[in-house]
Amino acid sequence: MKNLKKGFTLIELLVVVAIIGILASVVLASLNTARSKGSDAAIKANLANMRAQAAIYYDNNNKYSAAAVTCTVTSANPSVFTGCTDLFADATMKAGLSAAAQSSSNTVTATTSSDGSAYGIEAVLKTLNTTGWCVDSGGKSEQVTGLTANTANAVTACP
Repeated sequence: MKNLKKGFTLIELLVVVAIIGILASVVLASLNTARSKGSDAAIKANLANMRAQAAIYYDNNNKYSAAAVTCTVTSANPSVFTGCTDLFADATMKAGLSAAAQSSSNTVTATTSSDGSAYGIEAVLKTLNTTGWCVDSGGKSEQVTGLTANTANAVTACP
C-alpha cells in the first residue's frame, strides 16, 4: 500500500527554523560592524572636508585665528558650539563639526595655536572609544590611539 501522507514532520520544520535563526544572527552581527565602520568613514570624510575649508579660510585671512581657540561640539547637542570663534565660526566648519560629532556619538574637539598659525581637529571613532581620527594644518590625517573625548589640545594631538 502506498503512503499518501504529504508534508514535513515537526522535527524537520524545527531544524529548518533553527538554521534560519543561526543565519539571521550571523547576518545581523555583520551589519552592526558595517554600520560602525560606515560611521567611522563619515567622520574621516567630514574631517577631510574641514581641512579643505580651513585652507580656504587661511587664504582669505592669513591665519586661522587671532588667539588660541578651543572649540567643542558634542553628539548630545550638535547644534551648540562651545568656544567656536574665528576659523571654527565659519558656517561650513560648523556643519562639518556637527556632522562629525553626530557620526562619532562623542565629542569633537578643534583647537588653534596661540598665534593662530596652526589648527587641529580630532574626533573619537565609533568602532573603538579610545581611537580617534585627527587632522591638522600640517596636512596630517591619521588615526590616533589613546584619544578620549576630553583631549584639550587637538593641535598637539596629531602625532
